[in-house]
Amino acid sequence: MKQLLIVDDQQGIRLLLNEVFKREGYTTFLAANGIEALELAERVKPDGVLLDMKIPGMDGIEILKRIKSRTPDLPVVMMTAYGELDLIKEAMDLGASHYFTKPFDIYEVRDAVNGMLKE
Repeated sequence: MKQLLIVDDQQGIRLLLNEVFKREGYTTFLAANGIEALELAERVKPDGVLLDMKIPGMDGIEILKRIKSRTPDLPVVMMTAYGELDLIKEAMDLGASHYFTKPFDIYEVRDAVNGMLKE
């Protein structure tokens, strides 16, 4: 079973994504901040990460850099508010696989993750 790490400081978004990806057959892990995200990424070695760009304490770019420095091949999908396109370019340059702007279409996110992670 594929494992997916979901990182977002907004509980509602974490729970929504959790519900959708559990239904798709993933084992999901939820993190509300960068420290939790990095700890989980290290401990559970997920197959993919859904990562919000704006997280208090440690932003998505910093989390992405740290995850990619440890596991360069790990697919990471960034989620961002509209208008942070300069950050998106930076994230893509750092190795993010894909990005979505909020509010996103949950089915598009699901399909992108499935396309990335399912054999």
